[in-house]
Amino acid sequence: MTNVIEINRLKKNFGNLDVIKGCNLTVMKNEIYGFLGANGAGKTTVFKMMTGLLQKDEGTIRILGLDIDTNRNEILKNIGILIEIPVFYEHLSAEENLKIHLAYMSEEADIKKTIDMVGLNGIDNRPVSKFSLGMRARLAIARAMIHNPQILILDEPVNGLDPQGIRDMRVLFKKLCIEHGKTILLSSHTLNEVEHIADTIGILANGIVAKQAKTIDIKKEYKGGLEDCYFDITGG
Repeated sequence: MTNVIEINRLKKNFGNLDVIKGCNLTVMKNEIYGFLGANGAGKTTVFKMMTGLLQKDEGTIRILGLDIDTNRNEILKNIGILIEIPVFYEHLSAEENLKIHLAYMSEEADIKKTIDMVGLNGIDNRPVSKFSLGMRARLAIARAMIHNPQILILDEPVNGLDPQGIRDMRVLFKKLCIEHGKTILLSSHTLNEVEHIADTIGILANGIVAKQAKTIDIKKEYKGGLEDCYFDITGG
């Protein structure tokens, strides 16, 4: 397996506040990487720097062998992004929203197939304004994957989903990696779910990735599994 994301000595300050202090992170091809950390630890900040939405202060970010500073447009063609609260055209349907996104990306795709994959089949032309929180979460994932990217970077992708929805997304994410060759980097506060789905875990604490290990190794090291590991690293 090869590395598709490599972050070295990444730093970001906001005024006098050092949020990211020298972060190193490596994601391998075709794996699901669970990115964990407390609220305010800087997970979203790292994701924004990875996608060029926020300028880093120091360090390097390479995605698919390309540097984000000089190849951002090429990188964006090959990644799907879900960061923070997704914004949609409320008066339009899911299909219409995805059509606009594809036009913006200058891409073509099977929209109905993608809608079915995320479990939004049967919604017809219902406007997004009538969607539940869980339906919006599914549409956000559909928009991230609609252009068939190699990598998905997903910030709290199952937020708002009920237990069945979370399980559906778990099956989908694993299928995308195993059958379609995707790589997924996702953040979540649901430790149990991450433990179920992630191949590798990275825990952000005090501005660095304080722990990066295979999930199977964490289970061997900690009697209580990921939860014990997380609280040990974060001091919870």
